[in-house]
Amino acid sequence: MTTINEATRSAQDQFLATVRQSQEAVIDAIGAWAQTVKEITPATPPIPNAEALPKPREVIENAFDFAQKLLDAQRDFAENVLTAASPVLDKSAPSKAKKAA
Repeated sequence: MTTINEATRSAQDQFLATVRQSQEAVIDAIGAWAQTVKEITPATPPIPNAEALPKPREVIENAFDFAQKLLDAQRDFAENVLTAASPVLDKSAPSKAKKAA
């Protein structure tokens, strides 16, 4: 018998696999587009102080580092909420003795 946890995990895994497959299709399409367009794209004029601008990879790394810190903070918050509420949550949870009966 599949537990709710196993079913949830399976659904999450399937969802993530679908997302990855879609991402790969988009990456392939962008790569094909870039190869096609590179030959007809004119050179861009120099941008003043371009060396002072962050590189695209740095922007992505910084954004995802921040997002990870925020997600970690949210997880800590949620766990602390559960800890703070545990006197009520523990009291309302069915006891093992009641489950065995």
